Amino acid sequence: MTARRLPRDFYARPTLDVAADLIGKVLVHQTPAGRTAGRIVEVEAYIGEDDPACHAAPGPTRRNEPLYGTPGVAYVYLNYGIHFLTNVVTEPEGFPAAVLLRALVPLEGIDLMRRRRARSSGRSAESLTLAELCRGPGNLSKALGITLRDNRRDMIGSRLTIEDWGLRAGIQQWSPRIGIRVGTDKPWRCYEVGCECVSGTVVRATRAAAG
Repeated sequence: MTARRLPRDFYARPTLDVAADLIGKVLVHQTPAGRTAGRIVEVEAYIGEDDPACHAAPGPTRRNEPLYGTPGVAYVYLNYGIHFLTNVVTEPEGFPAAVLLRALVPLEGIDLMRRRRARSSGRSAESLTLAELCRGPGNLSKALGITLRDNRRDMIGSRLTIEDWGLRAGIQQWSPRIGIRVGTDKPWRCYEVGCECVSGTVVRATRAAAG
């Protein structure tokens, strides 16, 4: 297998194009505790000051500054004081947009992912299934050890990156974004159909009905 880090120009494109092309790519995080990696199977796009669900909706602030900056940089923030959410900045510099990474299929460092998730979930590491380790953006960040220390980290050449491993992506589907209160009409959530690691009760209900 030949892994190739995604270049800057991959991210400096329309956000919906980047979101679709991220499905099947691999998020990798190297920490002192070990290396973890997972194939991206669910993302959401947040685009511009006109998007009420985007952190750029109020205009430039100190918190959302990375959204206006260099494409390919990580934008990590604390959600509801509980979960760290991992995004990658898109579009040319000056236009605020990003893709939220919502779910992965674990590939490397699975035991480490289980230990990290067990610490925060109150469950035993052995009881956590492979499918639920990185299901949902908060769980994804916990499993990979991503925190606010990784905010503004350049994903082009740092310990946190996205790579192309030449893996074949499954069938993609778009839906409205979930877990938000505004901007729910925009069909800017992209996911791999039929993947057990994808978050959202609607998706899992659809899988059950299809089965």
